[in-house]
Amino acid sequence: MMKETYLGVHVSPLTYEGIISEIRTRMEGNLQSTIIAVNPEKVMTAQKNPEVKSLINGSTFQIADGVGILLASKLKKGAITSRVTGVDMMARLLKFAADEQHPVYLYGAKQEVVQQAAKNIQQQHPAIRIAGTTDGYEQDEEALIQRINDSGAKIIFVALGSPKQELWIRRNMDKLKNVLVFQGVGGSFDVFSGTVKRAPAAFRNTGTEWLYRLASDPKRIKRQMNLPKFLLRILFNRSN
Repeated sequence: MMKETYLGVHVSPLTYEGIISEIRTRMEGNLQSTIIAVNPEKVMTAQKNPEVKSLINGSTFQIADGVGILLASKLKKGAITSRVTGVDMMARLLKFAADEQHPVYLYGAKQEVVQQAAKNIQQQHPAIRIAGTTDGYEQDEEALIQRINDSGAKIIFVALGSPKQELWIRRNMDKLKNVLVFQGVGGSFDVFSGTVKRAPAAFRNTGTEWLYRLASDPKRIKRQMNLPKFLLRILFNRSN
């Protein structure tokens, strides 16, 4: 598929529906797919860390999770017309899994968080099969791999934080031959468990969740400065 590239980092210009359609086709062909969220902070980190850039560019789908990516595409007359956030992509995949009977596995976060997330997901999608859950403090990686393989899971959500979750996925994909879809979801289990509330819809719909999070936690200002830095680099970097 065609990708857009910003400061050397690839981004998929697909919508939620486009990604689900591609994943369905790839699953029918028994092909594994990885999904990673891309925002200005990750792009700027990738400028200094080749491993982060490799993790992003090596993924099947790099979703435009950040208003800065959408703005960059508009500036460069690209094809990205809407954001595809990590938590909403997970929600779409859960519905897809329920509708098409693909077992899912949840790995990461605290035990009480992942278990409550699983319980809430099951209530929201009664037809879904949650093949298993494991918290993010599991020390025996080989035992975990065996557990996931034995579970029959086809889709796994990994909530270890970035880039740890992407490194885990890359390290273990070949060992998890039954799993066909891998998504690193950061703090999404906190949202699905109800531990953390998302920004109000008005902020989500206008792409200003960053402003809501900044107002809630002013210490984020240093991280949020990546957005103007990113856009300035996009404007003045002729190679993009």
